[in-house]
Amino acid sequence: MRDYKVDILALGVHPDDIELSCAGTLLSEQRRGKRTAIVDLTRGELGTRGSAETRILEAEDAAKVLKVSYRENLQMRDGFFKNDEESQMKIIRVLRKYRPEIVLCNAPSDRHPDHGRAAELVRVSAFLSGLQKIETDYEGKNQEAWRPAYVFNYIQDQYLEPNFVVDISDVIEEKIEAIKCYKSQFFNKDYKSGEPQTYISSPQFLNNVISRSEEFGKQIGVKSAEGYISAKIVGINNFDLLVKHTT
Repeated sequence: MRDYKVDILALGVHPDDIELSCAGTLLSEQRRGKRTAIVDLTRGELGTRGSAETRILEAEDAAKVLKVSYRENLQMRDGFFKNDEESQMKIIRVLRKYRPEIVLCNAPSDRHPDHGRAAELVRVSAFLSGLQKIETDYEGKNQEAWRPAYVFNYIQDQYLEPNFVVDISDVIEEKIEAIKCYKSQFFNKDYKSGEPQTYISSPQFLNNVISRSEEFGKQIGVKSAEGYISAKIVGINNFDLLVKHTT
């Protein structure tokens, strides 16, 4: 049986959630030798611009920029998925498939209601995935129980106070390149579809994403950073792991 284990698994309810919120962290950790994967819960089929098929192709292009080991889509219903047994079992199967030490997932509350609902779905599923009496299988084999050590919520559109931030200064250009793979969603002067402009397709939206990363970076004395919320206390082995302020 193929070994799919990764160090970090990023889950996003919509294709492009990862790119907007935690792509820099994935790229930075890869430079440290970590294996990463992405699981999109839905195809983003309710988006005003583009289509589900377009979003899948854009996600594939972004995955190449992000150099993830795997990316898959669970094809839950955009806007209407529920935090129920059916959805939880889908998440449990991917957690047991990839066996990540760290899970990154949507913000616990945000402008888009799918984000908070997805965050709670992943939180519950991560706990249930560690229960041996919940039986699942993949590729014809029984899966072993697996519970990640940490589940961190990345901060998205709505400003939330982070518990910690990750320095992504060395990879901010690659993060923006990955975001721009979603030509149907974000500002692109060459995208001629006749579709209406939206909140996220304006030039200002991408500028806001960059400004947010700079604001998080400013708090720790670096160029750019991504913010995270943790329900669990995060520990360190020694003070050498702390980012040193330049000022």
